[in-house]
Amino acid sequence: MKKGVYILPNSLTLCGMFFGFYSILASFNGNYVLAGWAILIAMVFDGLDGWVARLTHSTTKFGIELDSLSDLVSFGIAPAVMMYSWSLGTFGRIGWAVSFLFVACGALRLARYNIQMGSTEKKYFTGLPIPAAAWILATLVIFHYNQIGGETDKNVLILVLTFTLGLFMISTLRFHGAKEIDFRKRKPFWVLVIIVMVIMLIVAHPPIALFGFAVIYLTWGIIENIYLMTRKPFEKLEVKQ
Repeated sequence: MKKGVYILPNSLTLCGMFFGFYSILASFNGNYVLAGWAILIAMVFDGLDGWVARLTHSTTKFGIELDSLSDLVSFGIAPAVMMYSWSLGTFGRIGWAVSFLFVACGALRLARYNIQMGSTEKKYFTGLPIPAAAWILATLVIFHYNQIGGETDKNVLILVLTFTLGLFMISTLRFHGAKEIDFRKRKPFWVLVIIVMVIMLIVAHPPIALFGFAVIYLTWGIIENIYLMTRKPFEKLEVKQ
């Protein structure tokens, strides 16, 4: 700290924290769509700060700790407040208990990530990443207002989803992320075509596309982990034979 801190990556981290805080204020004012978009913008800054830090070789322990605190605000507290104000508040104590569970699991997920980032977290994410959980909830709110409209009244599915996402974050399930992609290496041409199609879908209808991608990511992770769990008994049987 006596030598100073790197301005650019830490400023991007603080920008992400700002939009997380703004999301909380928007939820207090009943602007849930705005709160959801603020969380998504915070995700953009969360990706940029790490990318810039690696690109400029300015990764520090201070920046890692600040990034975790920012993630807890933007992807833990902000989505929990948004979901409680929007839907879970109608369940009374159960609603705020599930909201707190989401925040607590997010904090535990971040703490585990910080101590494992040099080992297993280099290959894949152990547990659902907290930005991905926030992405699912934020796009759910935006999609609901765009396609269905209005607030919800004791929607059990939303309660179960928030509860499940919290447990997924502290689980040992395997989830993938962009960090596994090496952008310095050449990729097949069809990868670029897929990127263009994804951008086209987002531009054509952002609420449906973003929520659809969130559902696909979660569903793919669940299917992959079910496959891995069912394959292990057969591998043990083959080893014995």
